[in-house]
Amino acid sequence: MSTARPQEAGGARILALCGGVGGAKLALGLSHLVAPEKLTIVVNSGDDFEHLGLLICPDIDTVTYTLAGVVHPGQGWGRTGESWNALAELERHGGEAWFRLGDKDLGLHLMRRALLDQGRTLSEVTAALTSSFGIKHMIAPMTEAQLRTLVETDAGTLAFQHYFVRERCAPRVKRVIYSGAATAEPSEPLAAALRDPDLAAVIICPSNPYLSIDPILSLKGVRETLRQLAAPVIAVAPIIRGTAIKGPTTKIMDELGLPASAAAVARHYQDFLDGYVVDSEDTADVAASLPQLSLLGCDIMMSSLTDKVELARRCLSFAADLAAPE
Repeated sequence: MSTARPQEAGGARILALCGGVGGAKLALGLSHLVAPEKLTIVVNSGDDFEHLGLLICPDIDTVTYTLAGVVHPGQGWGRTGESWNALAELERHGGEAWFRLGDKDLGLHLMRRALLDQGRTLSEVTAALTSSFGIKHMIAPMTEAQLRTLVETDAGTLAFQHYFVRERCAPRVKRVIYSGAATAEPSEPLAAALRDPDLAAVIICPSNPYLSIDPILSLKGVRETLRQLAAPVIAVAPIIRGTAIKGPTTKIMDELGLPASAAAVARHYQDFLDGYVVDSEDTADVAASLPQLSLLGCDIMMSSLTDKVELARRCLSFAADLAAPE
C-alpha cells in the first residue's frame, strides 16, 4: 500500500500522467514522497474496452495494483497470487479467453460494472475501488468519455487490446488513432489539477508516448494547457540506449518511420516540455538534438522500490530547480 512520507514538493501539487507498467513504477515512487492530497495520478483510459459485458481498464488497474502492493512482481501487471478458475470455465464453454482475466481481477471488474450501473462516473468508481485497497493517493482516468485507441496496421484497424494482447503487437503499425478525441473532455480530476494555482509540476511518466500519453494529450485543451502552464512540465524517457524499457515503443517508432531513441520522444513532446529526464548514456544524444532543453541524466531503469523512489526524488528536485527564479 502507498505510504506517504514527508513530501519533497512543499505545499504544492504534483500531477503525474502515466500509462501502465512503466508509468506505474514512477507513480509508486512519487506516492512515497508526495502527500496524498498533493499528488494526482491521471492514467490513460484509451486502452479500456468492453469484454464479457465488463469494462476493463488495464492501465488504471495496473497503477492501482502497483500502489496497493498487490501487483504480480514478475509481470508488473495483474495480481499476485492469482487463480484462473473462471477463465478455465469460460474456455470450457468456448468463450473468448485471449484476454486472460484471473479470478481476483475478474472480481474487481464485476464491482466496477456494478458501480457504473449505479450511475457513477469512472472517476468516482476508480476512487471507490482504490480506496478499498487502502490507497490514499488519487488515481483517476483521463476522461469520462469513451475515447478509444485504435491501431491501423497492415492487418487492418484493430482495437488496442486486440493489437496489444490478442495479436501480441505483431502487425505492422501504420497509424495510431484516438477515436472520440474530438469531443472528449478531461476528467474533473485532470482538469482540476491543471487549473490549480498551486500546481508545482507535471511529470510525464516513462510510458509509451503513442499508446499511453498521446491519448491524454489528445483530450480537448490538454496539450494547449501544458504549453501555457507556469509550472514546469517534465518527462521521463521510456527508452534507454535505443531499447524500450517496457513494451513495443521502439517497434512502433520504427514502423512509423521514427528513430527509436530517447531524443525522438523528447522531440515528440518538445512544444510543451520544459525538462527531460534520460538515462545518463543518452544525455549527449538528446542534448545534440535539442540543445535548448533542460536535461537530467541519471539511472532511470527502476528495478527496485529504492530505484523508483530515488527517480521520483530526482524528478521532483529537477522540477523544483526548473521552477526556481533565475
